Amino acid sequence: MTTAKPDFVLVGEVLKPHGIRGELRVACYAQSPFLFDVVPCVYLRPGPGAPAPQAPGGQGRGGTGKARPKPVAKLRGPTPPRPVKITSWRVHKEFVLMTFEGVADRNAAEVLRGQEILVREADLPAPDEGELFVYELEGMTVLLADGSRLGHIAQVLMPGGQEIWSIETDDGREVLFPVAEEFITAVDSEADTVTIAPPAGLLELYLEGDEAK
Repeated sequence: MTTAKPDFVLVGEVLKPHGIRGELRVACYAQSPFLFDVVPCVYLRPGPGAPAPQAPGGQGRGGTGKARPKPVAKLRGPTPPRPVKITSWRVHKEFVLMTFEGVADRNAAEVLRGQEILVREADLPAPDEGELFVYELEGMTVLLADGSRLGHIAQVLMPGGQEIWSIETDDGREVLFPVAEEFITAVDSEADTVTIAPPAGLLELYLEGDEAK
């Protein structure tokens, strides 16, 4: 696994405008939305298919509390992120409703649809002992409970906010592993290994199905 760390970490995505006053519905990929109170600012860059951003500037406040959140994915692609200040945020169901400085109406919010929300790694709070940033999992060897090697984590995915590991087996097949505490038995950062106990039938679905084909 590479030891180089990215400058920016993906922590969310703008889904769409919410209401008429510039509020945005955001998918939060951090362990806790209180991350947005910890960092001095966030950065935006276009996601796949997002319209070109407009320069922000504006007013407002909101959100309180403390947390030790973890980001979930590293920044990829050549587009340089631009800083923007969060003026308020609040939790709404499984999403975060957020406003940015200079985004005061629905038209300005619409321009930000599909933008990725990033933070500088240098601005993140240090993880607790034994914790890892999720992007650090990429490349780690995946073991099963009996000690046998399944493959390595090729990519960490976040469809709909659900963390999924794309595990590449040694013979080139892919296993999509849904991350849940009960399915992970050990993480050894020094050995670059993670041991999993997949839900019943998961490996058969991906591995035996491929063999049948």
